[in-house]
Amino acid sequence: MNDNSFDIIIIGAGPIGLSCGVEAVKRKLSHLILEKGCLVNSIFHYPTNMTFFSTSERLEIGEVPFVSHGDKPTRREALEYYRRVKNDWKLNVKTYEEVLSIQKTLSGFNVISNKGKYFSKNVIIAVGFYDKPNYMNIPGENLPKVKHYFDEAHPYAYLKLVVVGAANSAVDVALETYRRGSEVTMVIREDRIKDNVKYWVKPDIDNRIKEGSIKAFFNSNMTGIREREVDIQTPEGKITIENDFVFAMTGYHSDYDFLKKAGVHISDDENKVPCFDPNTYETNITGLYLAGVVCSGMDTGKWFIENSRFHAINIFDHIGK
Repeated sequence: MNDNSFDIIIIGAGPIGLSCGVEAVKRKLSHLILEKGCLVNSIFHYPTNMTFFSTSERLEIGEVPFVSHGDKPTRREALEYYRRVKNDWKLNVKTYEEVLSIQKTLSGFNVISNKGKYFSKNVIIAVGFYDKPNYMNIPGENLPKVKHYFDEAHPYAYLKLVVVGAANSAVDVALETYRRGSEVTMVIREDRIKDNVKYWVKPDIDNRIKEGSIKAFFNSNMTGIREREVDIQTPEGKITIENDFVFAMTGYHSDYDFLKKAGVHISDDENKVPCFDPNTYETNITGLYLAGVVCSGMDTGKWFIENSRFHAINIFDHIGK
């Protein structure tokens, strides 16, 4: 093989992509991991003070121990841990190299990036979904005041905020900004905060809403956004409130255009599940595999680190047959 030819090319250097790299090393297969951002790019872009729902041992890959200071590891601890996995297994990772196309050939795949051209016998797509937000598709959503990501609360202290959503991300934004002096209003399509919100956080948000410290409009939707105010459709009718920033924590989705360009079939229904064998994770393209949350379509809560880190074993067992 030449320097640009590998047994396996893995697209995405998140925990699942790294897990696939570990499995390649274990089986003495040459590999290359291409990542358009930094190592574990999605985790890097999580809120600065985020704490994981999972315990540290459930985030472990490659038999590398993950020791954290508390029961639940932090974003900072996770970044350090996955760097250690990369170093311990000497994984061949190229960051800030975006894959532009995957071309099937008779003997494998040509993988074209913004920095080079590679060949591999098999390709694993292990990209996440965090850089593709679900838009509300309402007037004003393109204004700079509308954020689909949250880093930390300090810049928004003492301002009037609207948080759209009722899952973990929305709840974290609401509580963190409220405690920095922000005036927080939540807009929630459902009739309550989601049941799967982190168990140590849910009583807090429920109580803040109940006492009125955080205003919440249930069974409601945003309908318009302007520089100094927003419109909300509530069960009692449309209301307009003053507003400085909107945090649209409406979820994210996989890069369907990228998958389709590679030839992967996507279901026509609203779930948009890509075509793959649930036992081998091979797509409708022979030799092209999916791993991690990219398998889930719009139901991004189905797969996460702790229950998809084992995808690599199924994939490499199939490759080795």
